[in-house]
Amino acid sequence: MIRHLSLVVVFSLFVSQCHGGCAEVDSLTEAVAGGGFLLGCISCKMREEVSAQATVDWHFKPLGEEEFRHIFHYDHPSVSILHEDFSARLEWHGTVNSDIQTGAIYLHNVTFNDTGTYRCTIHRTLFLPLYNQHVTVEKEVELNVVAVANREMTAVISEIMMYVVIVVLQLWLILVMVYCYKKISEEHEAREARKALKAQAELLESKDNCDGVQLE
Repeated sequence: MIRHLSLVVVFSLFVSQCHGGCAEVDSLTEAVAGGGFLLGCISCKMREEVSAQATVDWHFKPLGEEEFRHIFHYDHPSVSILHEDFSARLEWHGTVNSDIQTGAIYLHNVTFNDTGTYRCTIHRTLFLPLYNQHVTVEKEVELNVVAVANREMTAVISEIMMYVVIVVLQLWLILVMVYCYKKISEEHEAREARKALKAQAELLESKDNCDGVQLE
């Protein structure tokens, strides 16, 4: 179930690459050691019709430290990994053109040392008719690395609701079957009663005819 929720969030991140479909979705915050993790960062333009150009920088502050380290820079189509601790482990998963709205990066081979704060900075230039406007957007992700994935409350609730719906549907199906059985049974009994009454009436009519013949 958690995998399904993750896929939904990842899908939402990639939807932002399409004009008219940008949605600012928060990044997940829990990674499993040894696996991969998508660091999400989305900054939607207020007006899609305005052309723009942007660059993205990622910084990392390890747990317990005070200073951020510059670890990644993207200036389409150039990708730069700037810190040796992340060498060959970071991959661009954002917008693949200069008009960047999704600045996500994928972290391979997550370790416990990757726990900390990640800061995504998008430097955007909007090309307006009279002047160019420069905008800077910062987003932070507090990443916690664990040995085993924890079941989030939303996943637990979703699973409980799924079982409740299944039980309710089964009960409803049983009630429908009982109702249909009773309905069919009542119709069968009524049909048999009508047949019995018809047979009785025919028997009485036949008896009357016989009595009439004897009297003559």
